[in-house]
Amino acid sequence: MWTKRLVGFAFLVTGSVGWAAAEEPHVLPVTAYVEAHVLSWINDPVIVAAVKAQNIESARLDPASIEALDQTWRSEAGSDGHPMIDKVLASPLSIFLRKKQDESDGSITEIFVIDASGLNVGQSDITSDYWQGDEAKFIEGMRAVDGHVFVDIAEKDESTQMVQSQASVAITDESGRPIGVITVGINLDQL
Repeated sequence: MWTKRLVGFAFLVTGSVGWAAAEEPHVLPVTAYVEAHVLSWINDPVIVAAVKAQNIESARLDPASIEALDQTWRSEAGSDGHPMIDKVLASPLSIFLRKKQDESDGSITEIFVIDASGLNVGQSDITSDYWQGDEAKFIEGMRAVDGHVFVDIAEKDESTQMVQSQASVAITDESGRPIGVITVGINLDQL
């Protein structure tokens, strides 16, 4: 499971300019991978339609409701029964994301899409929490437009024992306005 990280330990990069700190060797290969294999499908109609639909619903939620949803998700993630999680995993978006992960031949460890409120819309695997709104992947990901890629720190995932980094990019509407974020876990051993 991913742990929460501070925004100050991450980098926003673009493949053409390279805003990344040179001492972080994983940032440029992760960015190159995302540019070559992910940017072409992040604004697929399946993704955009799901984010737009959930944005309508989540815009009605107050912070207490968001916290309650997150608590429900967290309790389900640690139990045998998880109707809320199962509903998200059965969505057309989650099926699309699992297909993209499978097509990566092990390079992508996880994919999840987040709405404008920071809530999961779809995912390839179960995440530890439902609300990502306080995490760097969401905060910086909403700023990662026009080909920019936010690359987070490299770390060993406790469940998979792989060294990986999450890369996040804004999902935009037809006008180019960010409406959500896609986060892709990259297996650094595959790069």
